[in-house]
Amino acid sequence: MVLKHFLVITIYFSFIYINQLEAQLCTGSLGDPVANITFGTASRALTFRQTSYTFNSDCPDDGQYTIAASIPLCHTVDNSWHPLKEDHTPNDVNGMMMIVNASYNPGDFYVDTVRGLCSNTTYEFAAWIMNILAPGSVCFSNGTVPNITFSIENMDGSIIKQSTTGDIKATAFADWQQFGFFFTNSNNSDIVLRLKNNGLGGCGNDLALDDITFRPCGPNVTAFIKNNNSSSEFNICQGNAANLVLESEVSSGYPDPAYQWQQSNDNGITWSDIAGATSLSLPVSVSPTTPPASIQYRLSVGKISNINTVQCRIASNAISINVNEKPSTEITTNSPFCEGKDVILSAHKGAVYNWTGPNNFTSGDSTLILPDANSTYDGVYMVNIVSAAGCTISTNTSVKVSKSPTAVAGNDVGICEGNSTQLQGSGGDTYQWSPPAGLSNVAIPNPVASPADSITYSLVVTNEKGCTDTAFTNVFVWKKPAANAGPNKQIMEGDTVMLEGKASGTNVTYNWTPNIHLTNAQLLQPTATPTENTTYTLHVQSLQGCGSATDDVLVRVFKKVDIPNAFSPNGDGVNDKWILKNIDAYPEADITVFNRYGQLLYKAKGNSQPWDGIYNGKPLPVATYYYEIDLKNNFPKLSGWIMLLR
Repeated sequence: MVLKHFLVITIYFSFIYINQLEAQLCTGSLGDPVANITFGTASRALTFRQTSYTFNSDCPDDGQYTIAASIPLCHTVDNSWHPLKEDHTPNDVNGMMMIVNASYNPGDFYVDTVRGLCSNTTYEFAAWIMNILAPGSVCFSNGTVPNITFSIENMDGSIIKQSTTGDIKATAFADWQQFGFFFTNSNNSDIVLRLKNNGLGGCGNDLALDDITFRPCGPNVTAFIKNNNSSSEFNICQGNAANLVLESEVSSGYPDPAYQWQQSNDNGITWSDIAGATSLSLPVSVSPTTPPASIQYRLSVGKISNINTVQCRIASNAISINVNEKPSTEITTNSPFCEGKDVILSAHKGAVYNWTGPNNFTSGDSTLILPDANSTYDGVYMVNIVSAAGCTISTNTSVKVSKSPTAVAGNDVGICEGNSTQLQGSGGDTYQWSPPAGLSNVAIPNPVASPADSITYSLVVTNEKGCTDTAFTNVFVWKKPAANAGPNKQIMEGDTVMLEGKASGTNVTYNWTPNIHLTNAQLLQPTATPTENTTYTLHVQSLQGCGSATDDVLVRVFKKVDIPNAFSPNGDGVNDKWILKNIDAYPEADITVFNRYGQLLYKAKGNSQPWDGIYNGKPLPVATYYYEIDLKNNFPKLSGWIMLLR
């Protein structure tokens, strides 16, 4: 299990436990802690003088302990221990505690030396302990319960005070309990604190320890404000003045008491002595220039012999003097107040608002929204503001609703790409066009607009009262016509081809010329069947008056090659050569002839030398031969057979 210490000084001679975080064992007044053991913010082993138990940072077994910020998972998985996720110390984000898995045999598990005590002073000792064994767990509701003896000893081992907790029963939920007592120190400045576990080990006897404190305890000290019904709090609004007297009553207990008033500016976290303030009363003045703040006062009391030692004093309750901020005198508005717009008035830093205005107007809101302003709203609006602290202030503002201008941005207009137009704005004293793209000047009523694309311009006009109105106009940019007749084409005589025309621009028409051998001259991609080389022109015309554009495409027409399928190279002067008609139109054509075995017999380029049926100087026999003709120019290859006759 894990332990942590916290010390509180008390004035009871019998042992008491109180299950409350702010519980106090002392019947009089306490001082600040002389010792405050919280086990720090890091898991580290105690010294061998502080415990005889073995440190186990993972999962303590019998006779072991750990210093941790939460209960180890090893005993929460099987529901043996409460799943405690944080230690006991308030506001201690990374705080640790001591978790103890008690030894089988009774004995000391925590010993520490407390130094700096004052002689002949009563102290309250207190510590927070939890039985971390969960009921109904592996111990079958019969687990050993912790039973702790606290001993306060002199350095020689003699006992000053000793008390026992009795059995600390298991609880249904994780529950810290405070145990403590008070004792009177004689002449020792150092004492020994000893914690002994009286229970037998085994199943159960597991505990957590945290927040051990020692605080001086003495007579009852009560501070109050004189003539203010013994109150311990005084509220005043900034800008006001007050003269107060703080007084204190101290019950009997110190035969020779001494007094010291203290002040805190951080809500009682730290206290400082007020020089010369050593009587039972303290005058306090608040001036009109005192800034908003909460200042606390208390009277610390001690024996005259040790009043200068802070750890020997006790302290009264704190008295708070609160200088509260007044509400703001400023009323924010959306001025200028213009006809047809909303009037907005806002007051600040209050809890209650009471507005009055023209025509018996009233409201309790912090912000007023008066819609669709007109002259009936004119007048003075006053607000009485009360803060949460009761500070009040009255302020006012005037409303005068002015006429709004009427903005005119002109009619919509269309222009050809690259041209300009002058906008026609009116209606105000100052002008602001937006966006600025394409405008010659955004701050005049009639700028020249040369936008690259169609655009909507807004015009904000402002009159001499600062009221505004907005209007809009559109400038439509008509794109100029553009023509693209597409790539040049080539076909064999008698074939067809599709033209790939493209046209762009705003509202355009198009057509092809010459309108010959075309399926439809008004289509962008008509089919063409020219009988000879022809140049077609694509015409694109703007119907918005933005001009025209043209582009040409050439369709080249090649003659078909006439290929005879027989010839007779017998020397009679008739059909002696294999002559390809129109081959001269294809000067780069490759012509090859093969026999049936694929043997190359003839090869020529274009019309350079017609085949005469001779191979290697000898006439070829009558037979069927095969040809292949590559015309180039992306035309498909031609192939077939030839009959050679004699």
